[in-house]
Amino acid sequence: MSKQELEVLGPTDACCPGLLTAPLDEDQAAELATVFKALGDPVRLRLLSMIASRAGGEVCVCDLTPAFDLSQPTISHHLKLLKQAGLIDSERRGTWVYYRLLPQMTDRLAGILTRPAGEPLPQPAQTSAGATS
Repeated sequence: MSKQELEVLGPTDACCPGLLTAPLDEDQAAELATVFKALGDPVRLRLLSMIASRAGGEVCVCDLTPAFDLSQPTISHHLKLLKQAGLIDSERRGTWVYYRLLPQMTDRLAGILTRPAGEPLPQPAQTSAGATS
């Protein structure tokens, strides 16, 4: 954005919307901390991007492991943390586990990071009762 455009917009319009317009409560902070902690590791961030960008929306763990110079148990641990953070889900098919992105959480994060000032935080998506993977 040029200096002229900034002068026309004024100081409040030129900046991106604020992350938060009201303090988080304890539950919101705990949930978001878990998600951001999961995203704070380069291996987990790469795993999430590999899962999210996969044609068909899911990927077998057998296709993820070779991309890293890490043991299969270490990759499984990273995937477990992404799953606990609500970013991915999995399904076992025979001897393999397939992972898929949970867009509800990524959409919620995007909503938190880009929402206009004064709007409330997006609420967690409701998942179907009894759904475990």
